[in-house]
Amino acid sequence: MNSDSTPQRAAAVTPARRALLRTALTGAAALGAGFAVASPASATSSPARPRPSTPGQALRELAAGNVRWRTYREQHPDETPAVRQALTSGQHPFAVVLGCVDSRVPPELVFDQGLGDLLTVRTAGEVLDEAVLGSVAYGVLELGIPLVLVLGHQSCGAVRAAVDADESGEPLPAHIQYLADQIAPAIDHTKEGDARVDAAIDANVRLVRSRLAAEPDLAAKVRAGQLAIVGARYELTSQVVHHIT
Repeated sequence: MNSDSTPQRAAAVTPARRALLRTALTGAAALGAGFAVASPASATSSPARPRPSTPGQALRELAAGNVRWRTYREQHPDETPAVRQALTSGQHPFAVVLGCVDSRVPPELVFDQGLGDLLTVRTAGEVLDEAVLGSVAYGVLELGIPLVLVLGHQSCGAVRAAVDADESGEPLPAHIQYLADQIAPAIDHTKEGDARVDAAIDANVRLVRSRLAAEPDLAAKVRAGQLAIVGARYELTSQVVHHIT
């Protein structure tokens, strides 16, 4: 992963090319409190479903949706025939969620969102590569999304595999070793057993978040107040999403 060429790539995108790309792909032309936890009373959405347009608004919408999810009050929004028809002409998601491939943590369910709401990118252990970076950058630079949420989770199998491989020295099969190598810098060797795995899950979220924040195009959006890149973790036992600082 090499971000040194990012400014050159960005400079090569002319306004006309950017407009063409947006049309082709979409079908149409502080946060110091972190991931705020909304109360069930404030979690209900208005019928109009106003679109979050700032990082803070996007975080609050995700927090409210997670409350609905974990209290079994899901609304399953934006699934109506009218919404489906409207989405044929374009998309306007309000958050990029970079999460794990784990089948127990689908972002649209965890945050009780619907069609066109989230741009989800999923890799084992939230591992970054050029395809992932390009997907995140597309959401921010082309769709104008104001929030990138890096979502780790309790009992992450990819992180455990990386920890086990680090401890045993045994190589993992095929491309799984690549995942372990990317996660390895997050391993805390001062901890043991399950505590080491659990700490690595959080540290890996921080690592991925910092790598994204170091991307020049994304960093410029953050400096302008147009983007927040936030780390969070989903607990399988309680279904709570909480902020990772």
